[in-house]
Amino acid sequence: MTTSPTPRTVLVTGGASGLGAALVAEFHARGDRVLATDLAEGAPAGLPAGADYLRLDVTSDDDWAGALAWVEEHWGGLDVLVNNAGVAAGGRIDVLGMDDWRWITEINLFGVVRGCRTFTPLFKRRGSGHIVNTASAAGLVHPPAMSSYNATKAAVVALSETLLHELHPFGVRVSVVCPSFFRTNLAASLRGSDPEVERSAVALINGSHLGAQDIAARVVRAVDRGTHLILPDAQARGAFWAKRLARPLYDRAMRAVAGQMLKRVGGSTPKERV
Repeated sequence: MTTSPTPRTVLVTGGASGLGAALVAEFHARGDRVLATDLAEGAPAGLPAGADYLRLDVTSDDDWAGALAWVEEHWGGLDVLVNNAGVAAGGRIDVLGMDDWRWITEINLFGVVRGCRTFTPLFKRRGSGHIVNTASAAGLVHPPAMSSYNATKAAVVALSETLLHELHPFGVRVSVVCPSFFRTNLAASLRGSDPEVERSAVALINGSHLGAQDIAARVVRAVDRGTHLILPDAQARGAFWAKRLARPLYDRAMRAVAGQMLKRVGGSTPKERV
């Protein structure tokens, strides 16, 4: 005899589209009460019936305070915080501008930090809770020409591991989600000063055989198990273990990627210019 999972209260940032919308749908289908948040003023058209919506800009301290007030007023607290909102920027280190670095860091890293800082006191008081941070396989393996994206996602991985240990005495779980490329609207958020590299990233995203719903279903199951490092697809798992167990092969593969990119965008190496 199987039992139904215990319903929880869940807040998902970036919940209007892409992986965020898919996570909202999966948590809702599980029987959880879900608050989707995003930048739009009104609820997205595809929001599941019975799910709630709140405008939340993850770069705004006031918006985060409003989200905390909402869950306390309507639910009396929160069980699961999903820091999912994020953007992408591809670019070579000497091409991508500092404004692009500030933009992606404010959303991908400080947006997650703000969420964790806002809800950790509540989780500590309750003696329970689960923080789920969406990073990327790029936070574990670091392909060329993606320095700003890699750096922010690696920081989210480090933050999540830190909080895993720091919050354990308070009964708070922490998970970090690290998928590889999958079909999503993340490509639409690409911004930067290196359009040639961005075109390559878009091709990888759109060419994946996995969609956001596939990833979301695996993530929710892993959250139920209390998994810390969630690698929801074979490509992410393969890259992670290749770097750990076969570093010379991993390095050669990454350098080959850099060489292929050089051919696509044009230019020459110092040896070729001699």
